[in-house]
Amino acid sequence: MFENQKIGLVGCGKMGTILLSGMLRNRLVAESQIRVADVVKERLEEIHEAYPDIVQESNQPLARSVDILILAVKPQNLPELLNELTEDIHSGQLIVSVAAGISTRLIEKHLSGPVRVVRAMPNTPALVGEGVTALAAGAYATQKDVETVARLFEAVGLTVKINENLMDAVTGLSGSGPGYVFVILEALADAGVFLGLPRETALKLAAQTLLGSAKLYLRTGKHPGELKDMVTSPGGTTIAGLKALEEGRLRATLMTAVEAATRRSKVLAGDE
Repeated sequence: MFENQKIGLVGCGKMGTILLSGMLRNRLVAESQIRVADVVKERLEEIHEAYPDIVQESNQPLARSVDILILAVKPQNLPELLNELTEDIHSGQLIVSVAAGISTRLIEKHLSGPVRVVRAMPNTPALVGEGVTALAAGAYATQKDVETVARLFEAVGLTVKINENLMDAVTGLSGSGPGYVFVILEALADAGVFLGLPRETALKLAAQTLLGSAKLYLRTGKHPGELKDMVTSPGGTTIAGLKALEEGRLRATLMTAVEAATRRSKVLAGDE
């Protein structure tokens, strides 16, 4: 899909570097097809050491020379970058934004002419190739454009395609979700320690249980309720634990957490 195409990456921070590493690890592109730019000189030196054939350029020459331009700068820096690149980006390119809270409409307003923009919202488990990225098309992007971007982000996990008005909900669920899961992981391990298990053992038991349970759902496609019933015997240990979770309003608390994070995302994006 990416043969003979040049891909530009402006912003080589955490998420930009994760995506770069995933694309190369999965051999989607060769190093020589990639152009990178970043304001942090030390970061570029690290990339050159790891990938010597990647071309380093300043923002404007990079933007003019690539077929796919990935903007992975901080949200507060994106408007200034777009103003800088207004005359360099053209309709023949595909623009991918990883800047949280910045709409495709805002990006399109900063650029001249009909520009194809796809917005991507990955999460931090992309660091280990187990992320999930939500993709939303701008006004001029095609279905093929979204599929192209999906192929890129599948190098670091799963992808889902959504309407852009649901991006704040994605932020509240999968964007902030790892934070909720780490709290659950720590709580499960704390319970194990309370009951006498060594800390390292308790953490491994809890982490693998969460990982295995998630994979069981993804691979079988069975409803979580059905999978829950598979391990819940009448009068057994699991139903006793589930009763305690219901009494503690775990479901309602998690739903409230996602709702609160979504509301905050809307505020930060200026939607409320």
